[in-house]
Amino acid sequence: MRIAFPLLALLLAAAPFARADGYRSAPALPKYVQECSACHIAYPLGALPNASWRRLLQNLPRHFGTDASVDPATLKEITAWVDANTETFKRVGATPPEDRITRSAWFERKHREVDPAAFKRASIKSPSNCAACHPRAEQGDFNEHSIRIPR
Repeated sequence: MRIAFPLLALLLAAAPFARADGYRSAPALPKYVQECSACHIAYPLGALPNASWRRLLQNLPRHFGTDASVDPATLKEITAWVDANTETFKRVGATPPEDRITRSAWFERKHREVDPAAFKRASIKSPSNCAACHPRAEQGDFNEHSIRIPR
């Protein structure tokens, strides 16, 4: 019994987290976090279907108007991690236009009560700036009870 408890604790620590909203997140790949969060939060893999992530990774030199290229070894590692850990969640559904998280049906549904002018405030700048309203976005926590829309 003494060995079983540490083993169980180790397995639970390594497992993806499941939250009340049904979203399961894979343990973050440090290179993914390092590379992506240099410009924006490292978005949760469940925000897009795998096909969208693949297209984004294949087009890093033209990543929404910015060259987000990484070295070939890093790209290979991130791509393998994405392929191993993306799942199409019910909330994601169809591939959003331009593979933009902010154009997905679930994003628009979750933000329908937000005045579109709010996204243009200097304190927010755009719908893709999740951390402006979701203080724990970088930890993958988008709980609607902790939202704070800045003025």
